[in-house]
Amino acid sequence: MTIPRSRHLSVVIAASPDAVYRFAADPDNLPRWATGLAAGIRRRGDLIIADSPMGEVTVLFAPRNAFGILDHDVTLPDGTVVGNPLRVIAHPDGAEVVFTVRQRDLTDSQFDADCAAVQRDLESLRDAVTGAS
Repeated sequence: MTIPRSRHLSVVIAASPDAVYRFAADPDNLPRWATGLAAGIRRRGDLIIADSPMGEVTVLFAPRNAFGILDHDVTLPDGTVVGNPLRVIAHPDGAEVVFTVRQRDLTDSQFDADCAAVQRDLESLRDAVTGAS
């Protein structure tokens, strides 16, 4: 039996952890940095409903907190729930955002492509927070 891998991806942002957390935790900002959730964002209570490349998904973030935890569960169109650990932590140059990608049932090449997409999203988050283009 092969154990699915996890990969921790990160980006350092020249802004305070609190500022990065506030920006990333605001669902209205998701289209500016999260390409998988960039279209058709709407809310139903605490749930975020988004049109994604896979179809309509729902996203439920951890409640607002003082620890920089932005963990979120994404429910895929087929009902599969994918837990996504996401943290904003202090870094000597500002904040570091760390996203854990899990391989689940993806092939190695699909996993690599998923990781590349997440890394691009983290870089987009950095650019959106710092005002870079």
